[in-house]
Amino acid sequence: MSQKKAPYELPIGPIHPALKEPINFTFQMNGEVVEKVDFSPGRAHRGIEWMGMRRNPVQILHLCDRICGICGVAHALVFAQAVEQIADIEVPDRAYYVRTIIAEFERIQSHILWAGVAAHELGFDTLFYLAWQIREESVDVIEYITGNRVNYGIMMLGGTRRDITVDMFPRLEQALQYYEGLLEKMVNLFLNDKTIAMRCKNTGILTKRRALELATVGPTSRASGLAMDVRIDSPYAAYGDLDFDIILPEVYSSETVGDVYDRIVVRIFEVKQSIDIIRQCMKQMPEGPVLAEEKYAKLLMNLKKASGEAFARVEAPRGEDMHYVRMNGKQEAPEMWKVKASTYSNQMAWVEILQGEQIADIPIIVASIDPCMSCTDRVAVVSTYGDAGIMTKEHLHRLSVEKTRRLQA
Repeated sequence: MSQKKAPYELPIGPIHPALKEPINFTFQMNGEVVEKVDFSPGRAHRGIEWMGMRRNPVQILHLCDRICGICGVAHALVFAQAVEQIADIEVPDRAYYVRTIIAEFERIQSHILWAGVAAHELGFDTLFYLAWQIREESVDVIEYITGNRVNYGIMMLGGTRRDITVDMFPRLEQALQYYEGLLEKMVNLFLNDKTIAMRCKNTGILTKRRALELATVGPTSRASGLAMDVRIDSPYAAYGDLDFDIILPEVYSSETVGDVYDRIVVRIFEVKQSIDIIRQCMKQMPEGPVLAEEKYAKLLMNLKKASGEAFARVEAPRGEDMHYVRMNGKQEAPEMWKVKASTYSNQMAWVEILQGEQIADIPIIVASIDPCMSCTDRVAVVSTYGDAGIMTKEHLHRLSVEKTRRLQA
């Protein structure tokens, strides 16, 4: 007769080889099985919102590019959309298409980067190296369009900094054909490999009901069968003019389980979807400017007078990304700027999908939601300092020092 093993506590993080960014997990274990999960984020906070509320919206766009190294365009785009609502800025139609093309190339490189990370977490490093080699083509095209590989700097209030001309289409088509040629190989390597199937099928299951109750977004929610995509549910940029469907696991398998395997399915086939979307944009690209310079000078002059509040949403590679902006018409800097990244919505799913799983599967289950702690971590000030009731730079620095000392204790 087997005797039940005594439960014990297993800490993982905040720094661990299985974690690509700092986060602290505490697992209540029974033998090799996870019984309870708790996690503590907050170790990658960089004070971006605090800095943004001391800069004008044009300067904040460059901060948005640096919220995340993988989905910087998504953050810059959603912030621009919020400010454009407040200031009643009209974006040229061609700029909408340029924004859509660069956003979809960003989705391609993000999903392939995640596929490589997933392979690494499974111990399949050959596939990890292959995936990241394949990703280089999309990053090269992004550099060709924007001039940069990471912080693109292409978004501007009222349009884009650079155009995508007809002369550039052959280079874009070359990249699309490259990924089309690799799609069957990617499906075979990631979805037909017996080792990956054994490790990922029926592992880290998030049911459709729980995905809805936990308010998950992006590929994490779609892998559980929720047909939710901001590009279709609330179209922005050029997405309202395009024809495409929400990617669900049914595109490859007969049923939706909501496991790690289904999350791979959704991301692989969203790469194919992005290829189709970019082609539609190239075919339907309207004529005209991407940014009217004479209007932009007037825009900068009137930006200080802009008053009101707005929030905007985009479908970042990891899911819904939201920015809230409030301006009071008396200063250039926003009175309030709050960012809700995709991982903020998805991280509570960890508590659900890790329970009942094996220790060996913790890395791939954690990675399966494609977490980004740099996007997510924020600070909320619940007390005020100083004569004007405003937290100063010195106060924030002192709090940061105190937090570091607590972590070292």
